[in-house]
Formats: sequence, C-alpha cells, structure tokens
Amino acid sequence: MQPLEGLRVVDLTRALAGPYCTMMLGDLGADVIKVEHPDRGDESRGWGPPFVGRPYGPYPGESAYFLSVNRNKRSLTVNLKTPDGQEIVRQLAAVSDVLVENFRPGTLDGIGLGYDSLQMVNSRLIYCSISGYGHTGPCAHQPGYDVILQGEGGLMGITGPEEGPPSRVGIPIVDITTGMFAATAILAALRARDVLGNGQFIDLSLLDAEVALLTNVASNYLVGGEGHRRLGNAHPNIAPYEAFPARDRWFVLAAGNEHQWATLCTVLERPDLKDDPRFLCNELRVTHRKALYDILSQIFQSRDAEEWLAEFRKAGLPCGPINSIPDVFAHPQVGPRELILEAEHPTAGRVRFPGFPYKFSQTRAAVRRPPPLLGQHTEEILRDLLGYSSQEISALREQKAI
Repeated sequence: MQPLEGLRVVDLTRALAGPYCTMMLGDLGADVIKVEHPDRGDESRGWGPPFVGRPYGPYPGESAYFLSVNRNKRSLTVNLKTPDGQEIVRQLAAVSDVLVENFRPGTLDGIGLGYDSLQMVNSRLIYCSISGYGHTGPCAHQPGYDVILQGEGGLMGITGPEEGPPSRVGIPIVDITTGMFAATAILAALRARDVLGNGQFIDLSLLDAEVALLTNVASNYLVGGEGHRRLGNAHPNIAPYEAFPARDRWFVLAAGNEHQWATLCTVLERPDLKDDPRFLCNELRVTHRKALYDILSQIFQSRDAEEWLAEFRKAGLPCGPINSIPDVFAHPQVGPRELILEAEHPTAGRVRFPGFPYKFSQTRAAVRRPPPLLGQHTEEILRDLLGYSSQEISALREQKAI
C-alpha cells in the first residue's frame, strides 16, 4: 500500500509548479490523470535538448525536462476549447478527489470548469489553483514564470556576488517550492474534508511561495528593519558559514554555533582567532565578516580542500566539497539512500530520475508508471473510468475533442 492509494487527481497543469505538485501526489500513490492538449501537450515536452526516444508531433523525442516531473501519471488528451472536451473534464471531476490547474485566474471559470462550477458536480472536490500572483489583488491576471518571480519576489536581489550582478538560483526554485506548498495544502485540505465532509478551493501563487521562502531574510527586515544585500556565498546571520578557496578548489564550511567556532580554531591551531575581540561571538563575527573571511581564506589556501575536509570531518565540523552534478550522483551516500530511480519508458528505454526525498517505514513511494507519452492513456481513461464506448471515442477524435 502507498499513502495516497485510492485517491484520484485531475491534473490540468503544465510546465513545472503544477506538474511537480501532482508528481509528488503520484509518487505517494494517487492516480494522477494528466490532461494535455491533443496536438502539443505540456509545453515542457519541447523544453530541450536533451531529448530521448522517438520523434512525435512537433518534438524530436521526450524532453529530459518533461521526464523529470511527470512520472506516475496517465496522459489524457482533451481539447478544452470544445464542449465535448469540457464535458470530459466535468465527468473526471465528478469521480475525482483533487483537481489542480495553473491557468490564469478566471480562464477556467469562462468555460465552466472553475471551482464554483465543479463543486456543484462534486462537493468533495479539492480544487487547487496555482498562478503567478493569485486570484486577488491588482496583479492577479499577470502571467508569471519562475525567473520573473525570482526577480520580483526578491530572491535574485539577495543572490549573487556582493559587488556583482543579481543572480538566478540554478534551479527553478520558485516553481518547485510552489509545487511543494501546493501538495502540502492539498493534503491538509483532504484531512479537513475527513472532518467537514466537503472539499474547498486552494489559491496559491508563485509570489506567495517566493515571499514565504524569504524566511530569515524577511524576518531581518520585518523585525529589524534591515534591508538585505547580496552577500555571495555568505550567510546574513551566521559567520563563518560560506564557501572558501583551498589550494586546489573551493569547499564549504559552517560554524553554526560557538562550540563549532571554538572547534574550528582548535583544528586550525589558532587560539588567537578565538580570543580576537572581533570574533568573540557570532554577532561580532557577522559584523566583522570580511576580516574573518580574509584571514580564513589565507589559511585555507595553504592546503588542498580534501586535506581540510578530512580534518574538519574528524572534528565533527559541518563541511563539504562543492560538487558538480556528476559528482553528486557518484556520491557514496546516493546509492544507499536510493536517490537514483529507474523505469522502463515505452520509447526511451531505461530512464533514470532523482529519487524520493522521503523514506517511509511501511508505505513506500514507488515509480509505478514512467512519464507518459502524449495521450497514451486517452482511450483507457475514457473507456474504463468514464464508460465511453469505442464509437463515442472515435466520434470525439473526429470532432478534435480529444
């Protein structure tokens, strides 16, 4: 058994935030029905290279991007601009527990697929809407992408070299965390349904998620009135807590409390640093961050990174190398933690995915289905779940509804 086994999710999302959310639900056992446009599908199918598998439609194969966030789903192609296509989604909503969509606010209301309409056919439906800016406020109808919100939501303003340009985080972090927040909200709404007996509407935006992500930086401003600036790899509230250059390459080191700071001074055989009035406590070390960084950098450049890391690990100090992506998947902890998963894809052969971050003692997550081909399960879903006959399915194809 899996934690969400028996739940059905209608996935009207594309790109990343929504698909990441529904993949999480699918990984935990939900039956996720991914509704896609018949001709082009989810736009992330075209986000490449790299591509694998055979060409189809406008695409040279399956994009690695699409594969990364669409396992454990079935693909149903539906033209939402047709009345018959809209009726298919209504019927799906009637027999499902959750619907997730990421159209601009108001779009689905205009075709009878908004929350007010669908809760009339299924009062227990959890309806989660993911958008750029939410359903309220003056910016509600603006489109939003991860990079736009990394800038507008403040993340790029605090990321990058102190004297350099603002930088985008190397992964679409706003999309991913929005998807994670959405999955959490859906699980909470399902629990509330157990008590209240009915579903509800969840309104979640990329901006909401980005502001929530600011955590300690936001608190520094809201509580202390302190506007944050870019600090490169440094931490705004802790020192030393950043990357340092060794003789051969960079590494990261964190002394998050006074005991660890004292241990570092002992390892370095520098009691003078521990007694230095500029570095007597974390508050002073943060104040004199640059002086501390310059001193430590000069020390660390006398030896190779792995020599320092071996000593720090022996002393119990948090530290690590700065790895490339191939280095990450060669890490000795990746195998035991099952952080590479495999599944057999219909056209791409054996494909690999990042593993599940959670480990259950009884209800294990699993890759039950590889990412689907476009429309791979259309007939299966219409016939077995909604009761359409072969003749009705053929008629829907002729009418371009599926």
